[in-house]
Amino acid sequence: MVVLAKPPALDQISLLRSPQPGDASSFPGVPAVDLSSPGAALAVVDACERFGFFKVVNHGVPAGVVDRLEAEAVRFFASPQAAKDACGCGPASPLGYGNRRIGRNGDMGWLEYLLLALDGNASVSKASPVPSSSLRDAVNQYVASVRGLATSVLEAVAEGLGVAPRDALSGMVADAASDQVFRINHYPACPLLQRLPDSCGVTGFGEHTDPQLVSVLRSNGTPGLQLALHGDDGRWVPVPPDRDAFFVIVGDSLQVLTNGRLKSVRHRVVANSLKPRVSMIYFAGPAPAQRIAPLPQLLGHGKQSLYRDFTWGDYKKAAYRSRLGDNRLDPFRI
Repeated sequence: MVVLAKPPALDQISLLRSPQPGDASSFPGVPAVDLSSPGAALAVVDACERFGFFKVVNHGVPAGVVDRLEAEAVRFFASPQAAKDACGCGPASPLGYGNRRIGRNGDMGWLEYLLLALDGNASVSKASPVPSSSLRDAVNQYVASVRGLATSVLEAVAEGLGVAPRDALSGMVADAASDQVFRINHYPACPLLQRLPDSCGVTGFGEHTDPQLVSVLRSNGTPGLQLALHGDDGRWVPVPPDRDAFFVIVGDSLQVLTNGRLKSVRHRVVANSLKPRVSMIYFAGPAPAQRIAPLPQLLGHGKQSLYRDFTWGDYKKAAYRSRLGDNRLDPFRI
């Protein structure tokens, strides 16, 4: 059985109120979009406006590519702890292997992970410690497909918003200097849950928004992902797993670029008492020098920007200085 090194005590990790059946009674479910279908662009924008989140079906990513990476990830996380620790970069860098600690500001969760930087070709960079050539090859093959999915989503967003050219957003990701990262999370089965009432859960990955343009997530069949609905109540609802689909998450940078029309979504993962969860997330970020400001075409008819200008590099530094659950856009609002 795989367990975390030095599992945290209950007083070191956040306990959550688990959503009850009635909490999601008015939630219509995660929108599913086929990007090849007529009207896909409008469907993407509608889903991003209402939820900041949707799933892509009939995505064209080969099942073999996905299965190969999941198998490599499971093999890595089943390795001896010393072998996994050897893939860490130390406290000075967020890259590489880590467990329990999320970032450098005190956030903790019931997980272990491998965080990899990608180069301009969307391949694992030399700065990222990878335990084997087979895992590196599997990541590179997977990211090549999922990056294409992310750019297709951003092109659909531009089309649905009436923004020209169509690559106004996707071009930021296609830029050779773009800042892209890839994360594999492993949430072991959590025996701590046996000591808690059914109404409580254990934090796997605490609530947060993603700072990039979009994130593309895929997981195995174990539940645990939850999102906070837009609106005044901010209710948390569970997202049913779908191992054959990809989930797209709106990030903070896309919220600013659309002047708040599309909003990033707060999401989290709760631990499962019986089954491990494995998720793989591609984060599509722009180049560090890229100016992040509302697109001019979305500021017509006297509309004012809701945010002061900043670069992706500025925002990334601010995000790393914050706690996971902080609203990182607040300091940049006008």
